[in-house]
Amino acid sequence: MKDDFSQEEKNASNMKQSENSSSVKDESLDWAKQAYLQLKYKQKEQKELRQKEIEEKEIFKTKTKINVNEDFKSNIEVENTQQISQDSEGEDQPQLGDFDDTFTWSAEVLAAQGKKIDQFSLDEIDWLSRLKQGLEKTRKGFVTDLLDKLGDDPLTPEVLDDLETLLLRADAGVSATDQILESLRTKLNEEVVESSEGLRFLKEQLVNILEKPIKDSGIDLLSPQKGCLNIWMLVGVNGVGKTTTLGKLASVAKRSGFSAMIAAADTFRAAAVQQVKVWGDRTGVEVIANESKNADPASIVFDAIGASKSKNIDLLLVDTAGRLQTKNNLMEELKKIRKIIDKLAPNANVESLLVLDSSQGQNGLRQALAFADSAELTGVILTKLDGSSRGGVAMAVASEAKLPVRFIGAGEKIRDLRPFNSFEFIEALLTVR
Repeated sequence: MKDDFSQEEKNASNMKQSENSSSVKDESLDWAKQAYLQLKYKQKEQKELRQKEIEEKEIFKTKTKINVNEDFKSNIEVENTQQISQDSEGEDQPQLGDFDDTFTWSAEVLAAQGKKIDQFSLDEIDWLSRLKQGLEKTRKGFVTDLLDKLGDDPLTPEVLDDLETLLLRADAGVSATDQILESLRTKLNEEVVESSEGLRFLKEQLVNILEKPIKDSGIDLLSPQKGCLNIWMLVGVNGVGKTTTLGKLASVAKRSGFSAMIAAADTFRAAAVQQVKVWGDRTGVEVIANESKNADPASIVFDAIGASKSKNIDLLLVDTAGRLQTKNNLMEELKKIRKIIDKLAPNANVESLLVLDSSQGQNGLRQALAFADSAELTGVILTKLDGSSRGGVAMAVASEAKLPVRFIGAGEKIRDLRPFNSFEFIEALLTVR
């Protein structure tokens, strides 16, 4: 009789928990709907404003008949370049999609960071949805297996052994995996850890690993400093998206109110200079280049630093070669460029950022370690999170190469590059939705 009563009490308790969970879920859904409607209204307002500006320009054109002569040609060329930049950015403006689980998840991630509904931007929602999608391949293999192992029961030593295998398979690296497992085992020795608490604790540990090199650097968010020259040198092997990333950084800088210039110092790859110039046109950023065959990269950087100083440029972005005849030649070339920078701009804020293809996994870690000394690396940019990425490499880079991840890219559009946020990255990696 007592057993029957206990069972009824347990069933009643489960029903109550289920009702509470359902109530919280309904509240969350209503709140997300409010956020969605606000953004929809904002998008409508912006669309109407852009349309009004277009109409006003057309009216002005019809009223003002300008007879173009030779004196105006240079001005028109400048205006055309600016128009190309505006058109490119206009094409890449994010659009509000359907109200679905991904939108709700994105809104919840923003709210968890202290943002209120009226502070949400369509750009942030759009970015989070693409980040989540970009990490889908890693998440499908990792999270699905992880949840199967965790189940509904408390954590056991056997589950931790399985978790170790999963982390290594996700390219999190040996150092990060050991650190996480040690923390979990310590916690398991002190108390019973339920599966939900285990997942929360795992997220916390992964964020801590990614945050450590960022905190050690003393710079939470990498951005140019006003009032002085900032030089960001992009390094990495060919094919990782280095030049494209450089163009996107130029766009981020300009949208953030900084003046920028590009030094096309990758003179060894066919069409590299032309590719940089295309990005210069798209972003309205001046490019310093020498299109002659096998031009000296260091001399281009020399000219670019002089031009940046004379024009009071905030940020000089330097594109470098990804492959020369031998690995030794490549490293020597990078050292030469760095010496030029140190000599001509000793007071500049210099960053040496390694661009890594996220799909390369442990290969990316080896690249980071190879470039670390010669290029005096200060950070990493992860690209191609929109494809078959292996997102775990971010943990390996942070724990073994001890480099902060500064930016991540998840798409081909000009706005598809954002400053790295550890919390958002781990939430996207380990979401169960």
